[in-house]
Amino acid sequence: MIDKESQSKYSDQIQREKIDPGEGMRPLPWIVTLLLGAMLMWGAFYIVVSPTGGESSFGDQRTLASLDPKSSSSGASQIDGKQIYIGKCAACHQATGLGLPGVFPPLADSEWVKGDQDVLSKILLHGIQGQIEVKGAAYNGVMPAWHTLSDGEIAAVITYIRSDWGNKESAVAEDVVKKQRDLTKARQEPYKNAEEIRSGT
Repeated sequence: MIDKESQSKYSDQIQREKIDPGEGMRPLPWIVTLLLGAMLMWGAFYIVVSPTGGESSFGDQRTLASLDPKSSSSGASQIDGKQIYIGKCAACHQATGLGLPGVFPPLADSEWVKGDQDVLSKILLHGIQGQIEVKGAAYNGVMPAWHTLSDGEIAAVITYIRSDWGNKESAVAEDVVKKQRDLTKARQEPYKNAEEIRSGT
């Protein structure tokens, strides 16, 4: 049997022992709970009241029709004449519009570019194979016809060259090119000289 002295000794040892630590439950601070509740309520309210069937109130509101030049009724104004020029004309006339002396005529400050829109339209439609004079210098080369381009594309190119490199002429409408295409549709070969270009056909 355990005597009273031993029992007292064991009791003292037990009392000195500390309880093993454990993980308890700690509630969230009330301010955090309040903020979370407010955010949830705001999210639900936003979903309910935000329009989903119409155009977006923010961001890019362009339509596919406005991004497609062919679907626009404004014609040449929606076509990038500069890009067409770089792809089809810059190899000869250069990106600067200065051409190559004695080989390809300049477009910058050219009397042909700044002159009659009809004449310029015919040149792009049918090309040139013969001698012409530009800014007092004679050029006897070949310019290909670009009749495969649409009226709007040709009008855009003409508008570009008439408004860059110091040129400040008015834009050319698609109808101008269409009219010249119809008037000269019988022509099957390039123009041979300035007189032919300035003639009716």
